[in-house]
Amino acid sequence: MRIVLIGQAAFGQKVLEALQERGDQVVAVYVPPDKPGAKADPLKESAQQRGIPVFQPRRMRDPDVYDKFAELAPDLGVMAFVTDIVPQSILDCPRLGTIQYHPSLLPRHRGRSAINWAIINGDTVTGITILWPDAGIDTGPILLQKEADISPHDTVGSLYYNKLFPLGVEAIMESIDLIYKGEAPRIPQDESQATYERPCLEKDAIIDWSKPIIEVYNLIRGTNPQPGATTTLRGQKLKI
Repeated sequence: MRIVLIGQAAFGQKVLEALQERGDQVVAVYVPPDKPGAKADPLKESAQQRGIPVFQPRRMRDPDVYDKFAELAPDLGVMAFVTDIVPQSILDCPRLGTIQYHPSLLPRHRGRSAINWAIINGDTVTGITILWPDAGIDTGPILLQKEADISPHDTVGSLYYNKLFPLGVEAIMESIDLIYKGEAPRIPQDESQATYERPCLEKDAIIDWSKPIIEVYNLIRGTNPQPGATTTLRGQKLKI
């Protein structure tokens, strides 16, 4: 099976490594453009070390991207930590379609700040979803889900790196196995249970000390390490 991997950062790197260790054929990797002065993306570096072609279009929806993508003749697209908008034409291009990782139990917590809001809202259980993406934001049919507990002391960092990161890599491999066997489901999401979370920004992380202590505590955990909860001390901003 010819796989095209679209992703970035450490998560995308681990997915690539897991695919290679299994003997899957990754024919190309798509990562965001390099940022001036920033370190090279780990996924890009890993792909180059393995001799896998790397493409870095400014936007996946730019007109010339589809033609190059189609020339790869992919059987499956795998989206591992994608922040760009991937057009439907590219999602539908692979013979078997495209799958995507999302760090929540969809349809709850759609959007890019799913982990932040799960903790801020006081959830005790979350998880990951592998879905068949469509034109909506995290609205496509579900292929596979796995649950993870949110402990009282979890932060965004600990929940992601210790639980949702490894669980996601494992689930992508399991999903590909189901696709190989022709047994991968496409379960429609229950729209009556859907929630969409806006991006969690610094303006959302300002502590309101009139709130119950558990809400303040959850806000601090749910914005650690980014964007970081803030308050004011002697007229100066203090980040907690």
